[in-house]
Amino acid sequence: MNSELVIYNTLNRKKEKFEPINPPFVGMYVCGPTVYGDAHLGHARPAITFDVLFRYLQFLDYKVRYVRNITDVGHLENDADEGEDKIAKKARLDKVEPMEIVQKYVNAFHKNMEQLNTLPPSIEPHASAHIIEQSDMVKQIIKNGFAYEVNGSVYFDVEKYAKTNNYGKLSGRVLEDLQSNTRALDGQSEKKNSFDFALWKKASPEHIMRWDSEWSEGFPGWHLECSVMSTKYLGEQFDIHGGGLDLQFPHHECEIAQSKAATGIDAVKYWMHNNLITIDGQKMSKSLGNFIKLDELFVGDHKALERAYSPQITKFFILQAHYRNPLDFSNAALQASEKGLDRMFKAYDTLQNLKSSVTSTFNVNELKEKCFAALNDDLNTPGLISHLFDGVKFINSVKDGKATISETDLDELKKLYNDVLFDILGLKLEEKSSAENSILPKVVDLLLNLRLEAKKNKDFATSDKIRNELTEMGVVVKDTKDGFEWSVE
Repeated sequence: MNSELVIYNTLNRKKEKFEPINPPFVGMYVCGPTVYGDAHLGHARPAITFDVLFRYLQFLDYKVRYVRNITDVGHLENDADEGEDKIAKKARLDKVEPMEIVQKYVNAFHKNMEQLNTLPPSIEPHASAHIIEQSDMVKQIIKNGFAYEVNGSVYFDVEKYAKTNNYGKLSGRVLEDLQSNTRALDGQSEKKNSFDFALWKKASPEHIMRWDSEWSEGFPGWHLECSVMSTKYLGEQFDIHGGGLDLQFPHHECEIAQSKAATGIDAVKYWMHNNLITIDGQKMSKSLGNFIKLDELFVGDHKALERAYSPQITKFFILQAHYRNPLDFSNAALQASEKGLDRMFKAYDTLQNLKSSVTSTFNVNELKEKCFAALNDDLNTPGLISHLFDGVKFINSVKDGKATISETDLDELKKLYNDVLFDILGLKLEEKSSAENSILPKVVDLLLNLRLEAKKNKDFATSDKIRNELTEMGVVVKDTKDGFEWSVE
């Protein structure tokens, strides 16, 4: 068992050695999507981040139960305790049943996750399938004295909880600041304090999604589902809870309070949050209307896109930034990722056909140690990729006869690239269409033969133009005594 993994715990704001509560079992819960629209680029980042963590923990021989929820009820507009349910609103606008909306976008989300080659979670529970359990937790929180019922709705008493617990310890919020900076909003006057949050809401007459309870016919609050489903499938205490930075407050802060109020213990040992993808410096989100759907990205059908970018290019783009750092979208960055990924995969193909020698002029074990040191350092994927590119230089040097590698080292290097690229990072070789494979080389050869004719005719302007244009496209041309050779960067 490898015990060198260090992860940044948002709860303590520092890196900590990863030590599971009940090794070799690891319980990991990640907040999934609210399924009222197509997945966008912002959804891809947590999916990829925690897929790498899931894969790496399994690579280290941990037995991982990865739970990722589907929010299909209770998430109201503007993340508040008032307004219309996001899924019910979409159902009303489309004139269908709410669960038709849920099924449509769950199917679309799964398709996108498969395109990105992320592994499915061990369990993917729906909030609407756990209404009884959510009702039971509300009863327990009321019994323990941390919630109150008003007019059929139940609210969590933040002020009372904070007298004996540190509300705000995850996000760094201070209750006194919340008290001074919040105000009673329309429809929130029934709360003791405006910062109290709903555990159960009485449904208004027009509200579509509703269930019976001892308080009213209504629905659970958004925050409650994760406390219920995480502890149901992972136990009252589990190892890792992950999600986007935008969920830290109020969602995850409320989760901590609810779970502690219900059971008397802190549920989560390590909290992990990925940073956001931005576009022009703003968070990419549905609410701001500046998001790019994954389906649009993969076919190039969006005004912000110069062209299409495949799922694996998108994934490589995301992996080249540390998960805790912000990542700004740009066509230039995606195109650089495309070139980098192509170079990496070309080197991988070259590696499979290298011939070994008696000795090595490169320390493969040192490269391996650097790669896993990067992974163990809070999933430092950009550092890992940098080390892999150092290996790419060596692979190409061996191919060109400028370096040598022994048979043992060659086997080790093949295993390293296979383990890291495919098993841990979850990248995959994307198949080009048969037409693309057969036609594109012929087109390049045709252009280069035209260039040869231009040179013979001393039409150097045309000759240089063809070469320069191909170089701009990433085609490297090498003149030989027999004509030419070319490759793609």
